[in-house]
Amino acid sequence: MHYTLQHVDTLVQDDHKKLIKLDRRLAKTMAKAKFKITDVNDVMKHSLTVGEKIANAVARFGGSWTFIIIFLIILATWMILNGMQLFGIHFDKYPFILLNLFLSCVASIQAPIILMSQNRAADLDRMNAKNDYHVSLKSEQELRILHAKLDLLSREQMPHAILIAQIQLKMIGELQREVNELYHDIRELKGQR
Repeated sequence: MHYTLQHVDTLVQDDHKKLIKLDRRLAKTMAKAKFKITDVNDVMKHSLTVGEKIANAVARFGGSWTFIIIFLIILATWMILNGMQLFGIHFDKYPFILLNLFLSCVASIQAPIILMSQNRAADLDRMNAKNDYHVSLKSEQELRILHAKLDLLSREQMPHAILIAQIQLKMIGELQREVNELYHDIRELKGQR
């Protein structure tokens, strides 16, 4: 029985050593891998110039219902004041050439500002895609590590665990047999008195 316990102890220690060795190897692998994962929004927020902040604000306002409603009110007011000559105001006669010039100027200024904001959004998308790629690489590496550990468990440690369980069952059977013999011997001794 002593030999059997030594064998079980040896199996457990070997499995433990292999697991520690695998953990060290996998930790080295993770340490070698350089996964640069950043908070993209924080980087973008701190790297904005004044011009880029203005461009984002103009693009945000220019693409809102507030801008559209204000713009329509200004257009309607302009046309009504000049077309009907209300309050004696008539500085831009029909076909509203000054209004067309104003609209052209707004469009020519607003378009590049919106493009600047869209370029910034494209930069943000590129940074997010790069960050997602690094996260995916790290996840894949961690999955490989888990897979290696599961392989070790299924290939080496599970058969050892089954063998240890079989040895334990055998030892329990031997102990049970010895207890039964002792019980039987005690009953015989009581019967002889």
